[in-house]
Amino acid sequence: MSWTEIVIEIARDHAEALSEALMDVGALSVSVEDADEGTDAEKPLFGEPGMEPTEAAWDHSRVVALTDEDDDQAVIVAAAAGQIGLTTLPKFTTRKVEEQDWVRLTQSQFAPIHIGKNIWVVPSWHEAPDANGLILELDPGLAFGTGSHPTTRLCMEWLEANPAPGKTVLDYGCGSGILAMVAKKVGAGEVVGVDIDPQAIESAADNAQRNKCEIEYFLPDTFAQSKHATQRFDIVVANILSSPLKLMAPMLSGRVADGGALILSGVLARQAEEVAAAYAPFIKLGVWAEQDGWVALHGRLGSDVVPAAR
Repeated sequence: MSWTEIVIEIARDHAEALSEALMDVGALSVSVEDADEGTDAEKPLFGEPGMEPTEAAWDHSRVVALTDEDDDQAVIVAAAAGQIGLTTLPKFTTRKVEEQDWVRLTQSQFAPIHIGKNIWVVPSWHEAPDANGLILELDPGLAFGTGSHPTTRLCMEWLEANPAPGKTVLDYGCGSGILAMVAKKVGAGEVVGVDIDPQAIESAADNAQRNKCEIEYFLPDTFAQSKHATQRFDIVVANILSSPLKLMAPMLSGRVADGGALILSGVLARQAEEVAAAYAPFIKLGVWAEQDGWVALHGRLGSDVVPAAR
């Protein structure tokens, strides 16, 4: 089976509305791209982890709609344009999309990821490049955390650089469970993960089983009712977002055992001071490392010294 893509270049003000209208009149899927991609005029759109940009459009946008090969693409464009009140029919081109092995094509886009000195995140359809490395078998999924984002990498590198033989670890906002698994594989004893998303908890538990890691995962409510309700941990790691991290400063700091370490990420470099200030009454934090404009903050409970950057 083959399909036909409709490609329309249009101004930002109409991109999202046209996308929705194309879906309403029969398009199978629609995406919006930067029409200036690959040129000096390209403008990246990004948000913090777990937060999409408020508007998925550019000043010079390209709307791409997938349709059945037998559809009348001109009729679809005209109907969508009319639905959003465009007085002039936008110019468009079409291109044929041949049937492919989409599973194999998608898998080819995800290769093993090398992190830190010895960590490899390896999709299930790949062989590990270094059999002696710290191997995490992890397929891309809905839960955040595959090691591709700088915030995840920073936390993984901290855990690798600070092995925790026998220590207790709390991964708050665990997503896919990747940080909890790294902690376990560098020697931690009891490891616990918490997330507000039930799907993340299910994904994390599956990943832990696949990687032969004994880890307990909880939703916040069940965590509060578990045997860990008042437990303090030797290491607490939270890769979330700067705003919730600030709000959770008393709670997360209160989960750190005396002399224990707190590691925070999901923080842009420009946000580091305000996040550290929110934790200052409880624990002194400093920037451990920075990657691509993101930082990891760390500190030890009971220490008055702000840790130096790596």
